[in-house]
Amino acid sequence: MYERFYGFSELPFELTANPKYLFLSSRQREALSTLQYGLFAAKSITLLIGEAGTGKTTLIRAALESERCKHVRCIYLNNPALRPDDFLRLLALKFDLGSEAAESKAILLERLEAMLRERREAGETTALVIDEAQSLSVELLEEIRLLANIETASAKLLPLILAGQPELADRLENYDLRQLRQRVTLRCQLEPFDVKETAAFIASRLSAAGGVPSRVFTKDAVMLIHEHSHGIPRTISVLCDNALVSGMALGSQPVTRTIVAEVCRDFRLTASRQTASHPQQLRQEPFEPLEEDAAEDGSVESAADPTRPVDLFRRNRNRLGALVSPLRGGRMIT
Repeated sequence: MYERFYGFSELPFELTANPKYLFLSSRQREALSTLQYGLFAAKSITLLIGEAGTGKTTLIRAALESERCKHVRCIYLNNPALRPDDFLRLLALKFDLGSEAAESKAILLERLEAMLRERREAGETTALVIDEAQSLSVELLEEIRLLANIETASAKLLPLILAGQPELADRLENYDLRQLRQRVTLRCQLEPFDVKETAAFIASRLSAAGGVPSRVFTKDAVMLIHEHSHGIPRTISVLCDNALVSGMALGSQPVTRTIVAEVCRDFRLTASRQTASHPQQLRQEPFEPLEEDAAEDGSVESAADPTRPVDLFRRNRNRLGALVSPLRGGRMIT
């Protein structure tokens, strides 16, 4: 839509797990290494915790598609809100264990273990990834504990990754789930970006799409995006995408703080108190030289004046759903 106006070869802020746009902060790089290790070393249970929109699904896909995990075959479940019997039927279907296994837990476990042993002897590891795991019932968590028990004398046969929001970690502190918690051998947590990481994330995606970051957003615009997104990558992408649409409609290049402020009001997003109280952080550590927001008379635009009129059509946008749309897509091995 706005690619030609800004000189992009493609849209830079699509909510898909495109590996071309993978951005790794130091914390995400550490989490990626942990996930890779849990998969190729066949650790019992690896726990990945992060707020909605911090990139858990993208990171799992990156781990599975990495060279380290080239011998890992993955079954991926992203709808864990099932009854235990439906969960077992789904496993039988995903592992292609036959209709009898779908109706009998004993047959399922017997056939599953035999298949896993056969694959391991052939040099292949099979993993089970359960996304949105904060929605798992206690009964399903118990079934997962039993799956984690499938092993030989020297190795686990079905490494598991449980990915979920912080409520998952809280639930595992429950005394009744202590046996499952004891089987968690690796744990990693994704945090929202700080202001410098937000700037680097935006610059990385703009460059990957063929743009020049310094010509697309001003420093003040990037700072405001960070403040109102609270450093959540998915929300950053939504704000940037909408700001670029608005900037094109107004013929504004680069996108200024005023345009971003209007988009934030459209989405009813409020600024983070912590980032708002340190407005100079990005200026001290710029990710790339960006232009200041300048008023028509050439003066620097006031951060307290986000009221410049904009096109009426922007108020009719209906993109709020994008803020909660899960990242889906990419390749999973089944």
